[in-house]
Parts: sequence; structure tokens; C-alpha cells
Amino acid sequence: MNCLSKYWAIAVTSAKSNLAYAGEIGSRLCFLGIILFIFMQLWKAIFANANVAQFQGYTLEEIIWYLAITECIMLSSPRVTPLIDEDVRTGAITVQLVRPMSYPLYRLASNLGEQAVRFAVTVASAGSIALLLVGPPSNFGLGLACVLLALPLALVLDFLGYLLVGLFAFWCEDTSGLALIYSRLTMVAGGMLMPLDLFPEAFQSLLKGLPFGYIVSGPARQFVHPDPTGLGALLGFQILWIVVLALVVAFVYSKALKRIALNGG
Repeated sequence: MNCLSKYWAIAVTSAKSNLAYAGEIGSRLCFLGIILFIFMQLWKAIFANANVAQFQGYTLEEIIWYLAITECIMLSSPRVTPLIDEDVRTGAITVQLVRPMSYPLYRLASNLGEQAVRFAVTVASAGSIALLLVGPPSNFGLGLACVLLALPLALVLDFLGYLLVGLFAFWCEDTSGLALIYSRLTMVAGGMLMPLDLFPEAFQSLLKGLPFGYIVSGPARQFVHPDPTGLGALLGFQILWIVVLALVVAFVYSKALKRIALNGG
């Protein structure tokens, strides 16, 4: 079995395993429906009080579809940090390291397999709910093509962020607090609750210099406002941040492996 086929098999196995948890999928979809309905009422009130048809070029319908995509990205976000915590705490990491595969790539393949199922199910539900609430989106075909191009890089970028947090388990064993901080940064600085275009200009320039917006806001914006030029810039920044985070992860991972050796693992 060649290198790529090994990781592909891991991804497929992870996807099949995730399909078995129907109860979790159902609860996640109920939560998504409640959240979208609440946001719908909130933004309807905002538009009514402001007595405008658009905010920075976003109509109410576009805001709801934007939120549907951002919620899907966040709800399908990786859960790799508790797995790394457990591997380090129980010593299972030593078993993983003797296998003929990279531990970070193993986690990436497993995570993407699970995430593909979670996102597919979630987006089907969110799309149905948004369709009932505000009707079909404009430029659906082009927007779908743009988001499908940007989404895989966004998921890899998000995984690298969580993996970097998870690797600190080699020093502190429990990274749940750090993971919570990272997830909240992704929610706020990534533009989950509203497009980054609606933030004050001083904050926009700051947030666009961070990776979070290229995980959440970037793909969602391309869905409601598809723009080939903007898509090219988005993909470029996503690749740039993936390279940067991959280098940081490689550095921290090398230090973590030395820590295992120093502790006699």
C-alpha cells in the first residue's frame, strides 16, 4: 500500500465511523435549526430598525445564507485536540509513532474523513432551513463552485490550528482551555456571526491579517458574493497560511518528539 492510499483508507474509515452516530448528527441538526432561526429573527429586527435594504452590500437573504455556511464550517470543525490529549496522557502516542506513517498526517486524514461527513450532513440541513426561511440564494451555481474550491483549504487550515493547539498536550497534557480560546477566536475573528465587511474599518484590516477569516468568512462570502478575483486572493492567502502553520506545526512537533525521548518514552 503506497503512502497516499494509506491515508485515504484512514479517511474513508473515519467517514464510515462517523455515519454510525445518528443521534449525534440529529442533535447537531436540531441545534443548527434553532441557531439559524434565532439569527433570522435577530437580523430581521436589525434591518427593520435601520430601515435599510442592505448592510455593506448584504441583503437579509444573503446574511442568512452567509450564516448557514459559517455555522456549517464551525459545527464540522475538527475535534483533534482531545484525541491528542488522550494519546499523550495514556501513552498511546508511542504506539502511533512506531507505525509507518506520520502522526500529524494520520490525524489530518482521520479528521478530514470525519469532517466531510459532518459538513455534508450539516450543509444539507442548513441549506434546507435557509431555503425555507428566505428562499434560494442568488448566483447559486457560481457561489457553490467558489465555496467548493475554497472550503477544502479552509478545513485544512482550521485543522492545522487545532493540531498546533493539541501538540501543547506534550507539555500541559490537557489543552481543552487552549482549544476553547482558539475556537472562540475563530468564531469572532473569523466572522461567524457577521461578515468581516460589517466590522469597523480599523478592525477589518487587523482581522484580515489573521488566518481566522480565511477559514470561516472567506468561503461564506464567496458563496453569497462570488467573485473570481476575490476567490483567487482568498485561495492565495489560505495557501500562505497553510504553509506558515505547517512550518510552525513541524517545529513544535519536532520539539514534542524530543520531549518524549527525554522522558524515556
